[in-house]
Amino acid sequence: MSEPTLIYNLFPPLAGTIPQWEEHLDRIAAMGFTWIFLNPIHTPGLSGSLYAVKDYYGLNPLFYPASGQDPEAALVHFLKKAGRRGLKVMLDLVINHTAIDSPLVTQHPEWYAKDDAGRIKHPGAIDPADATRVTVWGDLAELSYWPPPDPEGLLHYFDGVVARYLRLGFMGFRADAAYKIPGDFWARLITEAKNLEPRVQFFAETLGCRLSECAQLSSSGFDFLYNSSKWWDFQEDWCLEQYNDFRRIAPSISFPESHDTERLVAESGGAPEVARQRYLFAAYFSTGVMIPMGYEYGFKTRLNVVQTRPQDWEAPNYDLTSFIKGVNRMKKKCPVLLEEGPQARVNPKGEPVALLLKSRESRQGRVLAVINSTSDPQEVAIPDLAELLGKPRRAWKDLTPDTIPLKLQGSLEFTLPPARMRLFYNPGGSPLPLSETSAGPR
Repeated sequence: MSEPTLIYNLFPPLAGTIPQWEEHLDRIAAMGFTWIFLNPIHTPGLSGSLYAVKDYYGLNPLFYPASGQDPEAALVHFLKKAGRRGLKVMLDLVINHTAIDSPLVTQHPEWYAKDDAGRIKHPGAIDPADATRVTVWGDLAELSYWPPPDPEGLLHYFDGVVARYLRLGFMGFRADAAYKIPGDFWARLITEAKNLEPRVQFFAETLGCRLSECAQLSSSGFDFLYNSSKWWDFQEDWCLEQYNDFRRIAPSISFPESHDTERLVAESGGAPEVARQRYLFAAYFSTGVMIPMGYEYGFKTRLNVVQTRPQDWEAPNYDLTSFIKGVNRMKKKCPVLLEEGPQARVNPKGEPVALLLKSRESRQGRVLAVINSTSDPQEVAIPDLAELLGKPRRAWKDLTPDTIPLKLQGSLEFTLPPARMRLFYNPGGSPLPLSETSAGPR
């Protein structure tokens, strides 16, 4: 069985100084997470944005211990305390751009992309929810990779950056906007990192990219991609199409919200049942799952890479820590949910309740997800559960956490409350034929 990839995004400026990060470790471990993701902790440029890295070897003064302790020693202490709780830590790796005021701009101007007038370009990003919306960041300087004018120099520099953080004790790296860098460059960087630490993992942030941009990363050695299921309405075809295309490249990570999105509680009007459903769905849909700090308490204020501070910590709107713990425990015990196997919708698009069926790639195991995305209770009728879950019937289980399990029979009828979902599991179900993942079993 694959090692679970359950990620908690500890947002550094919300948590405070490095010693203050440690105060959250017991809660994170108790919920059953296996990874902590830290956004950039490097010295930022004048804008103060976490993602405007001025010095990759320096640490952001915002996170310096108030005691005057050496910040690097404090960071190592944090990493060791996390490890003792079974938590690996990954760091954001932002190498598609630097701060516009980074010393590298003057030390290595040849590394940067230029416009027609010879001025350094500012990078931008496409909104995953609306491809017509493009944000350009004036505080950033775009590095040139297509092709890099000095590939060996650039690679040597970032090999050194990765090696530094591996030596400190990091076990993973989230590659920011990974698709903006050629796959062969990533392949060399990842290979070198795994030569130093074979257990290190790389996570490609690929939101908003086209299939061709993602496909060029297929031989790079990435362990995971991020998917866009957060924006799915459970109706349109694009999400399952993307899933079945991208899973051939690498398994993926779902999230109900991130530091780049609005808080789900703000979008849903504060409904805890929506937050519960969206976390359960994310845990079901793909191999990995992630939440940002505060999701478990229904925080309303969007995280900000420039302005967020510890005083922005909010009073909880609700407490999902027990529910999340139950979902994570469920996921760890179900092999179907720990790999990116075939998946299909098995009832007509447009119905208020979506039926999604997922199996393992080549071994036994099927899970049926029954999802009510509406604000009304829905009557669910499944006339032949065996057609979906397969045999043997005696092995069928209702996996749904924090609820009274249904007795599963050949014909099943029940009421699904608003914004709820159920998961039914057959560990003996056969793999879905690959030809049926778009249309569903027949």
